[in-house]
Amino acid sequence: MILDDIVKDYIDRSVLCWLATSNQYNEPNVSPKEMFTWLDDETLLIAHIASPNSVNNIRLNPNVCVSLVDIFIQKGFKLKGTALIIEKTDTGFAPKLKQLTDLYSDRFPVQSLIEVRVNKVEPIKAPSYFLFPETTEISQVENAMKTYKVRPENS
Repeated sequence: MILDDIVKDYIDRSVLCWLATSNQYNEPNVSPKEMFTWLDDETLLIAHIASPNSVNNIRLNPNVCVSLVDIFIQKGFKLKGTALIIEKTDTGFAPKLKQLTDLYSDRFPVQSLIEVRVNKVEPIKAPSYFLFPETTEISQVENAMKTYKVRPENS
């Protein structure tokens, strides 16, 4: 199982993910995605709403990396794998699109779908966790709240 319950939880509660691709000249491109979900233990599904560079790059080089980070805890995951573009005319498009619109909305003009077969998961942690062993998720959240000048809803 590549996508375990912890990774799936991060996917479920992330507001954005970041899709990294590269073109034929190995020039990188990183693009935010706001409609995404996991399909099974090794597949991530992302809506292509307005990312022609990402789609063009995937057609040339299917190797991608998707990052998910909880900005308050400052931890997350990198999901590396190969991507496939699913067009509106493809048989599997409608049921997969429905999974996304059921979670989000159907108000976005989804051009196609990006299906990522994940073959490697790596944790992401802020340097504080390595540099200062006393760092905890609670202390990271407290510091982030101060830095971003936000408070939890129940405060």
